[in-house]
Amino acid sequence: MKQAIFLDRDGVLNEVLTDRVKFVNKPEQLFLLEGAAEAVGELTKSGYDIFVVTNQGGVGLGFMKEKQLVEIHSRLEELVGEYGGSITEVTYCPHKPKEGCECRKPNAGMLLRLAEKYEIDLANSVMVGDHERDIEAGIKAGCKTVFIGNEETKADRKADSLKEAVPSILELL
Repeated sequence: MKQAIFLDRDGVLNEVLTDRVKFVNKPEQLFLLEGAAEAVGELTKSGYDIFVVTNQGGVGLGFMKEKQLVEIHSRLEELVGEYGGSITEVTYCPHKPKEGCECRKPNAGMLLRLAEKYEIDLANSVMVGDHERDIEAGIKAGCKTVFIGNEETKADRKADSLKEAVPSILELL
């Protein structure tokens, strides 16, 4: 079984609720956070599969179509690829926030499905997120966790950015 790194998207890899963009509903609204692409490049070079697991309620709420979301994720993969980064798969929950599905974080459905599909050892993998719901999903899946931000958290480790979190992520693996 393999180890993997699971990354939340908004707030970990790209800007959200900033002066430039409120929500990412089109590829041209995707602005990577400083050092995020380089961080994915470093993690890729360390030999781990990297997955993006993201709640995208904007699909269920009608703010964007799944086709647009796929285009956004293609753009994300292109941008991290410029720094040697590789994302094995981007998976998302398209449901409305209170729909009660198993895939929406803080539930662990996306991580569990990826673990089954790619034969991932969740106990020796890491979930990285900027909201406690990301950390809760990681804990429910049995992963180690890293929180991006300075709020209180149940995560195993904490950092100000994905770039700063790289050493902590690699230590946990």
